[in-house]
Amino acid sequence: MKKSLIYTRTGDKGTTALVGGKRVPKTHARLEAYGTVDELNADLGMLISLIQEEAVKTYLYRIQHFLFDIGAYLATESTQQPADYPGCISEEVIKSLETQIDELDASLPPLTAFILPGGSSAASFCHICRTVCRRTERRILNLEEQLDSEIDINVKRFINRLSDYLFILSRKLNQIDKQEEIYWSKSCK
Repeated sequence: MKKSLIYTRTGDKGTTALVGGKRVPKTHARLEAYGTVDELNADLGMLISLIQEEAVKTYLYRIQHFLFDIGAYLATESTQQPADYPGCISEEVIKSLETQIDELDASLPPLTAFILPGGSSAASFCHICRTVCRRTERRILNLEEQLDSEIDINVKRFINRLSDYLFILSRKLNQIDKQEEIYWSKSCK
């Protein structure tokens, strides 16, 4: 079996091909969007390596698969999307994410103030994932503005809920690792 070629040299002049073949600059809003999805996915891979709980790891692997779906969707030219495109993220996927958030939140003490990102290694890295997720959301919304056409609503909803999930998960990881949350002091002292 012939080994695949890793480098193609087709991007050496600062362009890349979208799914469908159209070449665009590597600084294009579409690449910023799906590139940030890829960055988030890589960060989640690192987070998974820091977590011991198999159920959490399994769910994060599932999220990684959805992020690959979203990346493929965003990397495809709008004209190449089928007219009846069903979307890569269903209502059930969003509901599942909301259920995970609710279940984790129910096991945590109520928030009484803003907490500082940090704690255990896993919780701290989870906060990094959360902030990259928020940037991903901004890149997707920017792409939508640049294209002047609608990005699948469930893609936007999923990314929005995912950042909420990562916030709650960071709190849960600190609880598991017996790390106290540090509340923000508004005194600026």
